[in-house]
Amino acid sequence: MGTARRGTREVAVDAVRDESGPAPEGRAARRRRGRPRRTVWTALVPVVALCAGLLFATSGQTARGTDLRAGDTTELSQLIRQLNAAADRQDDELVALQGRSQQLTEAVAGRDTEVAAAVGEADTGLTSAGLTALRGDGLEITLDDAPGTADGTLPRGAEPDDLVIHQSDVQGVVNALWAAGADGVTIMGQRLIATSAVRCVGNTLLLQGRTWSPPFVVTAVGDAEEMRSRLGESYEVSLLQSAVDRFGLTYRVQERRDVQLPAYDGALDLQYATAAG
Repeated sequence: MGTARRGTREVAVDAVRDESGPAPEGRAARRRRGRPRRTVWTALVPVVALCAGLLFATSGQTARGTDLRAGDTTELSQLIRQLNAAADRQDDELVALQGRSQQLTEAVAGRDTEVAAAVGEADTGLTSAGLTALRGDGLEITLDDAPGTADGTLPRGAEPDDLVIHQSDVQGVVNALWAAGADGVTIMGQRLIATSAVRCVGNTLLLQGRTWSPPFVVTAVGDAEEMRSRLGESYEVSLLQSAVDRFGLTYRVQERRDVQLPAYDGALDLQYATAAG
């Protein structure tokens, strides 16, 4: 009984105190007081999260475990192969047309003395122009990038550009060979003529409508001793030799016997020319 009365009295006292104090707050008022104020950013967060989730789900469904970014590289390599194949077909057509043109020219020359004289005069310059096959002793020069390391690190003091063969390296070698009086020069088996241009994109060589990757092989027919001498005097080749010594690029010169250079069989872009001398 005592315990019950004490509990009842305490309740009664509490009731009196509640009545004498401020009016109690309802549960709704307490919820409003404790709830954080809503802002525009608060409403946008769920929307952004939903959009991000949709984006990730779409990417995952599209990729299916593959690298989406590899598509550009794959398409570029396929394009290069297609263009090389097209160039091969066009070269075959050009060779066939040139053969037909030669046959017709010879047929007319057999009946017309003026045409025969013109053909004979033109034939004397075909070898110098690179339009006939050439055979003789000469040099073979091989240029190649520096070998990569297993961990991908660069040699001390080297930049990525220091480790690859550049356009200036190939052009320097070719210029030295011409300066030495080479009778004919090829790069990767492609005969060079007066209008041939050596161009590089990265470490890829663009020559006469085709792309080539290192090692680049330059072959020349001529006086081997004189060509070696000119290569040793070339400023561009000396820069290449310095990179060879520092970073391990390849620059190798070898004498070759009975070298055979094919005739140039590409398009002739030269429009105006006069005979030398």
